Amino acid sequence: MISSRQHAISLVAVFLALAVGLFLGSGFVGDRMNALTGTSRDRVGDLEKQRDELNDQVNAANSFEAAIAPRLLAGSLKGQSVLVVTAPNAADSDVDAVKESVSAAGGKFAGQVAMTDTLLRDQKAEQLRTIVDQTIPAGTTLRTELTDSGGRVGDLLGSLILHPDGAQAASTDDRRLGLQALKEGGFIDYANGAVAPADLVVVVSGDAMPDDSGAQGQLVARFAAAMAARGQGGTLVGRTGSATGGSPIAVVRSDPALGNAVSTVDNVDQQTGRITTVLVLGEEAKGRTAAFGTGPGATAITVGAEPAPRPAA
Repeated sequence: MISSRQHAISLVAVFLALAVGLFLGSGFVGDRMNALTGTSRDRVGDLEKQRDELNDQVNAANSFEAAIAPRLLAGSLKGQSVLVVTAPNAADSDVDAVKESVSAAGGKFAGQVAMTDTLLRDQKAEQLRTIVDQTIPAGTTLRTELTDSGGRVGDLLGSLILHPDGAQAASTDDRRLGLQALKEGGFIDYANGAVAPADLVVVVSGDAMPDDSGAQGQLVARFAAAMAARGQGGTLVGRTGSATGGSPIAVVRSDPALGNAVSTVDNVDQQTGRITTVLVLGEEAKGRTAAFGTGPGATAITVGAEPAPRPAA
Protein backbone atom coordinates (compact mmCIF):
# COMPACT_ATOMS: atom_id res chain seq x y z
CA MET A 1 0.00 0.00 0.00
CA ILE A 2 1.30 3.47 -0.81
CA SER A 3 2.35 5.30 2.36
CA SER A 4 1.58 8.85 3.43
CA ARG A 5 5.34 9.50 3.52
CA GLN A 6 5.64 8.91 -0.23
CA HIS A 7 2.93 11.46 -0.91
CA ALA A 8 4.49 13.93 1.49
CA ILE A 9 7.69 13.58 -0.54
CA SER A 10 5.70 14.32 -3.70
CA LEU A 11 4.29 17.51 -2.24
CA VAL A 12 7.68 18.65 -0.95
CA ALA A 13 9.13 18.10 -4.43
CA VAL A 14 6.46 20.30 -5.95
CA PHE A 15 7.05 23.13 -3.49
CA LEU A 16 10.81 22.93 -3.90
CA ALA A 17 10.44 23.05 -7.67
CA LEU A 18 8.22 26.12 -7.39
CA ALA A 19 10.64 27.82 -5.02
CA VAL A 20 13.61 27.22 -7.29
CA GLY A 21 11.64 28.27 -10.37
CA LEU A 22 10.54 31.54 -8.81
CA PHE A 23 14.03 32.23 -7.52
CA LEU A 24 15.76 31.58 -10.82
CA GLY A 25 13.05 32.81 -13.16
CA SER A 26 12.46 36.30 -11.81
CA GLY A 27 13.83 39.16 -13.85
CA PHE A 28 15.48 40.63 -10.76
CA VAL A 29 17.57 37.53 -10.14
CA GLY A 30 18.15 36.90 -13.84
CA ASP A 31 19.66 40.37 -14.28
CA ARG A 32 21.78 40.18 -11.17
CA MET A 33 22.99 36.57 -10.97
CA ASN A 34 26.55 37.81 -11.20
CA ALA A 35 26.02 39.79 -8.00
CA LEU A 36 25.04 36.73 -5.95
CA THR A 37 27.36 35.84 -3.14
CA GLY A 38 29.00 32.46 -3.06
CA THR A 39 26.62 31.44 -0.27
CA SER A 40 23.58 32.35 -2.38
CA ARG A 41 24.88 30.37 -5.35
CA ASP A 42 25.52 27.40 -3.11
CA ARG A 43 21.97 27.66 -1.75
CA VAL A 44 20.50 27.67 -5.23
CA GLY A 45 22.61 24.66 -6.14
CA ASP A 46 21.48 22.82 -3.01
CA LEU A 47 17.82 23.50 -3.82
CA GLU A 48 18.25 22.27 -7.39
CA LYS A 49 19.95 19.11 -6.13
CA GLN A 50 17.17 18.45 -3.60
CA ARG A 51 14.55 19.05 -6.30
CA ASP A 52 16.21 16.58 -8.66
CA GLU A 53 16.58 13.96 -5.93
CA LEU A 54 12.95 14.30 -4.88
CA ASN A 55 11.79 14.18 -8.50
CA ASP A 56 13.73 10.94 -8.89
CA GLN A 57 11.97 9.53 -5.82
CA VAL A 58 8.57 10.61 -7.10
CA ASN A 59 9.22 9.06 -10.51
CA ALA A 60 10.35 5.83 -8.85
CA ALA A 61 7.21 5.78 -6.67
CA ASN A 62 4.98 6.36 -9.71
CA SER A 63 6.73 3.56 -11.59
CA PHE A 64 6.26 1.24 -8.64
CA GLU A 65 2.57 2.08 -8.36
CA ALA A 66 2.03 1.49 -12.08
CA ALA A 67 3.83 -1.87 -11.87
CA ILE A 68 2.02 -3.08 -8.75
CA ALA A 69 -1.48 -1.87 -9.71
CA PRO A 70 -2.51 -4.93 -11.80
CA ARG A 71 -1.57 -7.32 -8.97
CA LEU A 72 -3.14 -5.12 -6.32
CA LEU A 73 -6.42 -4.72 -8.19
CA ALA A 74 -6.74 -8.18 -9.72
CA GLY A 75 -10.16 -9.67 -8.97
CA SER A 76 -11.25 -6.84 -6.65
CA LEU A 77 -14.27 -6.06 -8.87
CA LYS A 78 -14.92 -9.56 -10.16
CA GLY A 79 -18.61 -10.01 -10.90
CA GLN A 80 -19.31 -6.26 -10.64
CA SER A 81 -20.43 -3.97 -13.47
CA VAL A 82 -19.45 -0.31 -13.40
CA LEU A 83 -20.97 2.69 -15.18
CA VAL A 84 -18.76 5.74 -15.82
CA VAL A 85 -20.35 9.20 -15.81
CA THR A 86 -18.30 12.23 -16.86
CA ALA A 87 -18.66 15.91 -16.00
CA PRO A 88 -17.85 18.35 -18.85
CA ASN A 89 -14.47 19.23 -17.28
CA ALA A 90 -13.31 15.62 -16.89
CA ALA A 91 -9.96 14.90 -18.55
CA ASP A 92 -10.05 12.18 -21.21
CA SER A 93 -6.85 10.68 -19.79
CA ASP A 94 -8.50 10.28 -16.36
CA VAL A 95 -11.61 8.71 -17.85
CA ASP A 96 -9.56 6.24 -19.88
CA ALA A 97 -7.43 5.39 -16.84
CA VAL A 98 -10.52 4.72 -14.71
CA LYS A 99 -11.95 2.37 -17.32
CA GLU A 100 -8.62 0.56 -17.64
CA SER A 101 -8.42 0.19 -13.86
CA VAL A 102 -11.94 -1.24 -13.70
CA SER A 103 -11.00 -3.76 -16.37
CA ALA A 104 -7.76 -4.64 -14.56
CA ALA A 105 -9.80 -5.32 -11.43
CA GLY A 106 -12.02 -7.81 -13.27
CA GLY A 107 -15.00 -5.48 -13.42
CA LYS A 108 -17.35 -5.15 -16.38
CA PHE A 109 -17.58 -1.76 -18.08
CA ALA A 110 -21.32 -1.01 -18.39
CA GLY A 111 -21.00 2.11 -20.52
CA GLN A 112 -20.29 5.82 -20.33
CA VAL A 113 -22.72 8.72 -19.91
CA ALA A 114 -21.61 12.34 -20.27
CA MET A 115 -23.23 15.20 -18.37
CA THR A 116 -23.50 18.26 -20.62
CA ASP A 117 -22.93 21.96 -20.02
CA THR A 118 -26.65 22.45 -20.50
CA LEU A 119 -27.32 20.25 -17.49
CA LEU A 120 -24.65 21.88 -15.33
CA ARG A 121 -25.78 25.42 -16.11
CA ASP A 122 -29.31 24.43 -15.09
CA GLN A 123 -30.86 26.80 -17.60
CA LYS A 124 -33.61 24.39 -18.66
CA ALA A 125 -34.76 23.27 -15.22
CA GLU A 126 -38.47 23.16 -16.12
CA GLN A 127 -37.86 21.10 -19.26
CA LEU A 128 -35.64 18.73 -17.28
CA ARG A 129 -38.29 18.37 -14.58
CA THR A 130 -40.88 17.44 -17.21
CA ILE A 131 -38.60 14.82 -18.77
CA VAL A 132 -37.80 13.31 -15.38
CA ASP A 133 -41.47 13.13 -14.38
CA GLN A 134 -42.41 11.46 -17.67
CA THR A 135 -39.66 8.83 -17.77
CA ILE A 136 -39.69 7.33 -14.28
CA PRO A 137 -39.44 3.53 -14.68
CA ALA A 138 -42.54 1.48 -13.98
CA GLY A 139 -42.82 0.54 -10.31
CA THR A 140 -40.28 3.17 -9.23
CA THR A 141 -40.81 6.24 -7.05
CA LEU A 142 -38.20 8.98 -7.02
CA ARG A 143 -37.19 10.52 -3.70
CA THR A 144 -39.50 13.44 -2.95
CA GLU A 145 -36.86 15.32 -0.95
CA LEU A 146 -34.72 15.69 -4.08
CA THR A 147 -36.06 18.87 -5.67
CA ASP A 148 -32.90 20.24 -7.32
CA SER A 149 -31.91 19.35 -10.90
CA GLY A 150 -28.77 17.45 -9.94
CA GLY A 151 -30.52 15.29 -7.38
CA ARG A 152 -33.54 14.56 -9.59
CA VAL A 153 -31.62 13.59 -12.74
CA GLY A 154 -29.15 11.57 -10.67
CA ASP A 155 -32.01 9.74 -8.99
CA LEU A 156 -33.67 9.08 -12.36
CA LEU A 157 -30.51 7.85 -14.08
CA GLY A 158 -29.74 5.68 -11.08
CA SER A 159 -33.19 4.10 -11.24
CA LEU A 160 -32.81 3.54 -15.00
CA ILE A 161 -29.30 2.04 -15.01
CA LEU A 162 -28.22 0.94 -11.53
CA HIS A 163 -29.65 -1.69 -9.27
CA PRO A 164 -29.06 -2.64 -5.64
CA ASP A 165 -27.66 -6.05 -4.73
CA GLY A 166 -30.05 -8.79 -5.75
CA ALA A 167 -32.59 -6.45 -7.36
CA GLN A 168 -33.50 -6.11 -11.01
CA ALA A 169 -32.66 -3.04 -13.04
CA ALA A 170 -35.28 -1.11 -14.97
CA SER A 171 -36.65 -2.76 -18.09
CA THR A 172 -34.76 -2.34 -21.35
CA ASP A 173 -37.58 -0.23 -22.80
CA ASP A 174 -37.77 2.07 -19.77
CA ARG A 175 -34.01 2.53 -19.78
CA ARG A 176 -33.89 3.25 -23.51
CA LEU A 177 -36.76 5.76 -23.42
CA GLY A 178 -35.43 7.59 -20.35
CA LEU A 179 -31.90 7.89 -21.68
CA GLN A 180 -33.14 8.95 -25.11
CA ALA A 181 -35.37 11.70 -23.65
CA LEU A 182 -32.50 13.14 -21.61
CA LYS A 183 -30.17 12.96 -24.61
CA GLU A 184 -32.61 14.65 -26.97
CA GLY A 185 -33.15 17.37 -24.37
CA GLY A 186 -29.41 18.05 -24.43
CA PHE A 187 -28.80 17.06 -20.79
CA ILE A 188 -26.65 13.97 -21.32
CA ASP A 189 -24.81 12.22 -24.13
CA TYR A 190 -23.85 8.59 -24.72
CA ALA A 191 -23.26 6.09 -27.50
CA ASN A 192 -26.56 4.54 -28.53
CA GLY A 193 -26.93 0.96 -27.37
CA ALA A 194 -23.78 1.17 -25.25
CA VAL A 195 -25.28 1.62 -21.77
CA ALA A 196 -26.13 -1.52 -19.82
CA PRO A 197 -27.38 -2.14 -16.26
CA ALA A 198 -24.68 -1.62 -13.66
CA ASP A 199 -23.99 -2.29 -9.99
CA LEU A 200 -21.72 0.67 -9.29
CA VAL A 201 -21.02 4.14 -10.69
CA VAL A 202 -17.91 6.34 -10.98
CA VAL A 203 -18.57 10.03 -11.60
CA VAL A 204 -15.43 11.65 -13.04
CA SER A 205 -14.98 15.39 -12.59
CA GLY A 206 -11.91 17.50 -13.32
CA ASP A 207 -9.88 20.28 -11.70
CA ALA A 208 -11.12 22.79 -9.18
CA MET A 209 -13.99 24.78 -10.67
CA PRO A 210 -13.48 28.50 -11.47
CA ASP A 211 -15.04 31.21 -9.30
CA ASP A 212 -17.68 31.98 -11.94
CA SER A 213 -19.01 28.41 -12.10
CA GLY A 214 -21.91 29.23 -9.78
CA ALA A 215 -23.77 26.23 -8.41
CA GLN A 216 -22.36 23.75 -10.94
CA GLY A 217 -20.28 22.01 -8.28
CA GLN A 218 -23.37 21.53 -6.13
CA LEU A 219 -25.29 20.08 -9.08
CA VAL A 220 -22.58 17.49 -9.82
CA ALA A 221 -22.22 16.64 -6.13
CA ARG A 222 -25.94 16.05 -5.63
CA PHE A 223 -26.15 14.17 -8.91
CA ALA A 224 -23.39 11.78 -7.82
CA ALA A 225 -24.84 11.20 -4.36
CA ALA A 226 -28.37 10.58 -5.64
CA MET A 227 -27.22 8.23 -8.38
CA ALA A 228 -24.89 6.21 -6.16
CA ALA A 229 -27.71 5.65 -3.68
CA ARG A 230 -29.72 3.82 -6.36
CA GLY A 231 -27.14 1.09 -6.85
CA GLN A 232 -24.64 -0.77 -4.72
CA GLY A 233 -22.64 2.43 -4.33
CA GLY A 234 -20.40 4.82 -6.19
CA THR A 235 -17.57 7.30 -6.02
CA LEU A 236 -17.01 10.86 -7.20
CA VAL A 237 -13.44 11.45 -8.38
CA GLY A 238 -11.46 14.51 -9.46
CA ARG A 239 -7.97 15.75 -10.17
CA THR A 240 -5.45 17.05 -7.65
CA GLY A 241 -6.89 20.30 -6.28
CA SER A 242 -10.50 19.24 -6.88
CA ALA A 243 -11.39 19.24 -3.17
CA THR A 244 -11.29 23.03 -2.84
CA GLY A 245 -13.72 25.90 -3.31
CA GLY A 246 -17.10 25.08 -4.79
CA SER A 247 -15.97 21.99 -6.70
CA PRO A 248 -18.13 18.84 -6.47
CA ILE A 249 -15.80 16.95 -4.11
CA ALA A 250 -15.58 19.95 -1.78
CA VAL A 251 -19.39 20.18 -1.76
CA VAL A 252 -19.77 16.49 -0.89
CA ARG A 253 -17.19 16.67 1.89
CA SER A 254 -18.86 19.72 3.43
CA ASP A 255 -22.29 18.05 3.59
CA PRO A 256 -22.57 14.92 5.81
CA ALA A 257 -25.69 13.75 3.99
CA LEU A 258 -23.86 13.74 0.67
CA GLY A 259 -20.67 12.37 2.19
CA ASN A 260 -22.58 9.38 3.55
CA ALA A 261 -24.07 8.65 0.12
CA VAL A 262 -21.00 8.67 -2.15
CA SER A 263 -17.25 8.23 -1.63
CA THR A 264 -14.74 10.74 -2.99
CA VAL A 265 -11.21 10.52 -4.40
CA ASP A 266 -9.43 13.83 -5.07
CA ASN A 267 -6.32 12.71 -7.02
CA VAL A 268 -7.49 10.54 -9.90
CA ASP A 269 -4.84 12.14 -12.13
CA GLN A 270 -2.24 10.25 -10.05
CA GLN A 271 -1.64 6.50 -10.15
CA THR A 272 -2.45 6.28 -6.44
CA GLY A 273 -5.84 7.89 -7.01
CA ARG A 274 -6.66 5.49 -9.82
CA ILE A 275 -5.83 2.52 -7.64
CA THR A 276 -7.87 4.03 -4.82
CA THR A 277 -10.87 4.58 -7.10
CA VAL A 278 -11.16 0.86 -7.76
CA LEU A 279 -10.53 -0.09 -4.13
CA VAL A 280 -13.22 2.39 -3.08
CA LEU A 281 -15.75 0.74 -5.39
CA GLY A 282 -15.03 -2.54 -3.64
CA GLU A 283 -15.66 -0.82 -0.31
CA GLU A 284 -18.85 0.76 -1.59
CA ALA A 285 -20.17 -2.64 -2.61
CA LYS A 286 -19.73 -3.61 1.07
CA GLY A 287 -21.61 -0.53 2.25
CA ARG A 288 -18.56 1.50 3.35
CA THR A 289 -18.25 5.13 2.24
CA ALA A 290 -15.30 7.48 2.85
CA ALA A 291 -13.16 10.34 1.48
CA PHE A 292 -9.70 9.61 0.10
CA GLY A 293 -6.80 11.56 -1.38
CA THR A 294 -4.55 14.44 -0.41
CA GLY A 295 -6.97 17.37 -0.45
CA PRO A 296 -9.04 19.03 2.30
CA GLY A 297 -11.52 16.68 3.94
CA ALA A 298 -9.79 13.44 2.94
CA THR A 299 -9.77 10.94 5.80
CA ALA A 300 -6.90 8.84 4.40
CA ILE A 301 -4.62 8.66 1.38
CA THR A 302 -6.14 5.35 0.25
CA VAL A 303 -8.21 2.40 1.42
CA GLY A 304 -6.58 0.68 4.36
CA ALA A 305 -4.17 3.53 5.12
CA GLU A 306 -4.04 5.26 8.49
CA PRO A 307 -6.41 8.21 8.85
CA ALA A 308 -4.95 11.57 7.86
CA PRO A 309 -3.74 13.57 10.89
CA ARG A 310 -6.01 16.38 12.00
CA PRO A 311 -4.62 19.93 11.82
CA ALA A 312 -3.48 21.34 15.15
CA ALA A 313 -6.07 23.52 16.86
